Amino acid sequence: MSGFDADRVFSVSVHDVPEPTGPDSPSQTEKLLLDFLLQYRVGGDFIYRDKLRANLLLKQYQLEVDLRHIGLYNDELAHAIQDRPAEILPLFETAATKAARTILFPLAANGQGPSNDVATQAIQNIQILTKSGLNLQQFRDLSANTMNKLVRIPGIVISASVLSARATKLHLQCRACRTAKNIYPPSGLGGLGGGSDRGLPRVCDAARIEGQEKDCPMDPYLIIHSKSTFSDHQTLKLQEAPDMVPVGELPRHMLLSADRYLTGQVVPGSRVIATGIYSTFQSAKSKNGGAAALRNPYLRLVHLEVSSPAASGSSGANPFGLQFSPEEEEDFGEMARSDGFYERFAKSVAPSIFGSLDIKKAITCLLFGGSKKVLPDGMRLRGDINVLLLGDPGTAKSQLLKFVEKVAPIAVYTSGKGSSAAGLTASVQRDSVSREFYLEGGAMVLADTGVVCIDEFDKMRDEDRVAIHEAMEQQTISIAKAGITTVLNSRTSVLAAANPVWGRYDEGRSPGENIDFQTTILSRFDMIFIVKDEHNEQRDRMIAKHVMNIHMNRPNENADENGEAIGEIDIDKMKRYIAYCKAKCAPRLSSEAQEMLSSHFVSLRKQVQQVEQDNDERSSIPITIRQLEAIIRISESLAKLTLSPVVRNHHVEEAIRLFKCSTMDAVSAGSADGLSRGELNEEMNRIEKEIRRRLPIGWSTSYQSLVREFVTQQGYSSHALERTLFVLEKREVIRFSGQNKVVHRCGV
Repeated sequence: MSGFDADRVFSVSVHDVPEPTGPDSPSQTEKLLLDFLLQYRVGGDFIYRDKLRANLLLKQYQLEVDLRHIGLYNDELAHAIQDRPAEILPLFETAATKAARTILFPLAANGQGPSNDVATQAIQNIQILTKSGLNLQQFRDLSANTMNKLVRIPGIVISASVLSARATKLHLQCRACRTAKNIYPPSGLGGLGGGSDRGLPRVCDAARIEGQEKDCPMDPYLIIHSKSTFSDHQTLKLQEAPDMVPVGELPRHMLLSADRYLTGQVVPGSRVIATGIYSTFQSAKSKNGGAAALRNPYLRLVHLEVSSPAASGSSGANPFGLQFSPEEEEDFGEMARSDGFYERFAKSVAPSIFGSLDIKKAITCLLFGGSKKVLPDGMRLRGDINVLLLGDPGTAKSQLLKFVEKVAPIAVYTSGKGSSAAGLTASVQRDSVSREFYLEGGAMVLADTGVVCIDEFDKMRDEDRVAIHEAMEQQTISIAKAGITTVLNSRTSVLAAANPVWGRYDEGRSPGENIDFQTTILSRFDMIFIVKDEHNEQRDRMIAKHVMNIHMNRPNENADENGEAIGEIDIDKMKRYIAYCKAKCAPRLSSEAQEMLSSHFVSLRKQVQQVEQDNDERSSIPITIRQLEAIIRISESLAKLTLSPVVRNHHVEEAIRLFKCSTMDAVSAGSADGLSRGELNEEMNRIEKEIRRRLPIGWSTSYQSLVREFVTQQGYSSHALERTLFVLEKREVIRFSGQNKVVHRCGV
C-alpha cells in the first residue's frame, strides 16, 4: 500500500469502539462536520468537496453550505447548528480549513512532511456561509428566547458603513524588553464600542514568568500592525419592509455585522433576507452611564440573500426574488392569451371602486411600465409611467393609491403634507460609533423599481416638490450634502393624487387656473386625469347601489356598467403576474406602430395649438416631446401586459385613446357647445352687462322671460346664459326663488 510509504504513524483500535453519532464534544462535532464536507454526496457528486475545490482555485476562501443537507446527513448536527451557532460555526470553519488543506495538499493531512507548513500558510481560514431554509421571522418576533440562535429575517438595507479592517490576530511587543506575543481578539461586534486598547494584557509576560523584576512598566504592550492579520468588516442597518409594519408604529431597525466575504454585497435600498446569529454587544454609550447588564442586540451575519434589482445594478433575470414554477409560468401564459384579458385586468384593479375604467386602465399600464432603454452613448430613457389624478373630493383617488400600494411588488405610500424633500430623496445621518456621515435613502430610493404613491400632491411645499423633478425624468437622485456628493437610483413610477386649487374643479375657469402646478412638473406626467364628480342620475344610482352592496358585504354582486358580472383576478396573483411580466418581457415598437405614433403626435400638437389660439392663452398642460415618449411607453406596457414581444397597431391605438381621454381632455377642458372658452367668456360678459342693466336692485323677473329674451331673440347660447346666472348667483348678485323659476336681483 502506497499510504505506508510516507513514514507516518498508524494506530489501530484493538477494542471495537461504537461509532460516535451525535455531536457531544467539540472534537467529535468537528470530525462529523469534516466527514460531512468530504463525504456528503447527491448521486455521484460530492457536492461540497467539489465546491470547495472550485472556490479554492479561484482564491475564494469561502463555502456556502445548505443547512438542509446537514439535516439529511445528521439531524442532531443541524439542530445543534440552529441552537448553538456561536459554538459550532467556529468548529465548522476549522473543519472546512482542514478539508481545504486535505484537498489541496493531500500529503500534509497527517501533519507530516514539509508541505504541512505550506498548507497552513496557504489556507488560513475558510469562511462558511450557512444557507438555511428556516422560516422567515419578523423583527417583532425576535425576543429573548431567540437570543444566540440562528434567525432569518427579511428587510431593506437602509445604510451600509464604509469597509473597515478588524484585527483577527494582534502581534504585540513589550516596549521595554521587546518580548513578542500574539493575542486573538474575539470576533463579532464585541469591539464595536470599545477602543483598540481594551483587552490588551496590563503586565508584561516575561516579567511574570522569569520571576526577576524586570522594570517593565504597566500597560507595556504596543501593537505591531505590520505583523498582525486583519479581515474586512462592515456594519449594515436593516429596516423592516414598509408593508410589514403595523399601522401606527415606527419601522424597527437592526444592526448587522458582516465580515470577510459578506462585506460589500449590498447597497442601500436593496431588499435582502439575512441569516445570522442574534446576539448582543455593549455599546459605548451604555458602558459609560447605562445599566450594567443592558446590551444592544445585533445580528452576526452568516448568509445574505439579495432579492432586489438595486443590488445587481440591472434588472436581472429575476428582479423581485420570486421563483416561478413551470406550472405557474404556463398558467400566466394562458392568462395573457385569454380573450379580453386587458379589460379583465383593468377591472380587477380596485374592484370595490365603481366605474372610472379609464383610470384603472392607466393604473394597469403604470403597474407594468414600458421598456427602459440605454442608448449607445449611455443616455437612459425611462420606462416607468407616471400618472396624476386631479379631481374633486370623494372620487376615490386615495383608495386607488392604497390599492396600488398593495398590488405593486415594491411600493411606498406617502402623503404630500407629511413628506419633506429629504424624506423623499435621502438624508445624511451621522454614525454613532465611527462619527462618519452616511446616507439614508428616502421613499423614492426605497421604492427603486417600484411605485411611489403620493397623496395630497397639491399640499406639498414647492421646494419639496422640486425634489421629485429629477427622480421622475432622469430616474436618479443627486445629492450634495455635508461633503457627500453622490447619485442614487430611483427607478420608480409616480402615482400622484391632487385636488384642484379651489378644492373642487371650477368649470368657469380655465384648466390653468384650476391646476396650480408648474408646467415643469406637469410635463413629466404621462397621463393627467381630471376626475369630475358629475351629477347624473343614472350614474349616481349605480354608484349608490354599488356602495350599499359593499357596505352590506355583498361585493360579489358587483357588475360593470352594463350590469354584467365580471371575473376578478386576486391581488396575490396580480402581484406575481406583474413581477413575472416585468422580469420576462421588454417589448419594442414595430415599424407600422412607429409610423402611426409619429403622425399622430404631429396632429396632437396641431390640436393643442388650435385650443391655445381659441382661448388666447398658453395651455397650462404642455404637449411636448415627453408626451410622445409617454404614448410610446403606454403602448409598450400594453404589449407587456399580454407578454407580446412587439408593439402592434392595436396597442398603439389603445395607448392613443388613453392619452386622449386623459391629458388631451385636460387640455381642452372648459369649452362647451362647440364654443371655445374665449368666445364663451366674451358672451358671458355681454349677458352679465345686459342683466345688470335690465334688472335694477330689488326687482325680479321670471327665468323663462330671460331665456326668451337672450336665447330666442338675441341668439346667445343657452349654455352661456345658464353659466352666467350660475356665476352671478355665486357672487350673490341675484338669487333664485320659487323652484328656480323667479330671479331676484339682490346685490351689486
